[in-house]
Amino acid sequence: MTDSAVTDADIAALRQQLGREPRGVVAIAARCVCGKPTVVHTAPRLPDGTPFPTQYYLTHPEAVSAVSTLEANGVMKDMTERLGQDEALAEAYRAAHERYLAERYVLEDVPEIHGISAGGMPDRVKCLHVLVGYSLAAGRGVNPLGDEALDMIAHAWTPDRCTCPALEETA
Repeated sequence: MTDSAVTDADIAALRQQLGREPRGVVAIAARCVCGKPTVVHTAPRLPDGTPFPTQYYLTHPEAVSAVSTLEANGVMKDMTERLGQDEALAEAYRAAHERYLAERYVLEDVPEIHGISAGGMPDRVKCLHVLVGYSLAAGRGVNPLGDEALDMIAHAWTPDRCTCPALEETA
């Protein structure tokens, strides 16, 4: 994990990316080559007390859009089916789930979400945005389905090419 400290410029970029105030940001888990946030590392409990299992939150607009297209095309259903057919894939996905939990427990073990990771892990694929965010944060080889989704969107978005909009000035 290569988290980096959050700066005021990061918060401004996140505000623009999300269209709202970012919540529970602990660190920046992955950055665009230009330096703007791509994935935030989020606290397992938001400031208002809400449990939040999605610790790696994909924020880059182009990445979010590309992953949304995969979801709209039914990729999650196909991946979930493969988990039931490919024992090695299911084992690697379960290992990613266990690592995800271990990383979150370092921050806090929130009883309401204990044992629950995100994105459908370990038995199904519920949210590719989470899996791609996790792959970008953890690096290749940790989450096989996140890595696969990254490969599937490479024609539209890749972490080594900046497509960030200019930061809008606010008064």
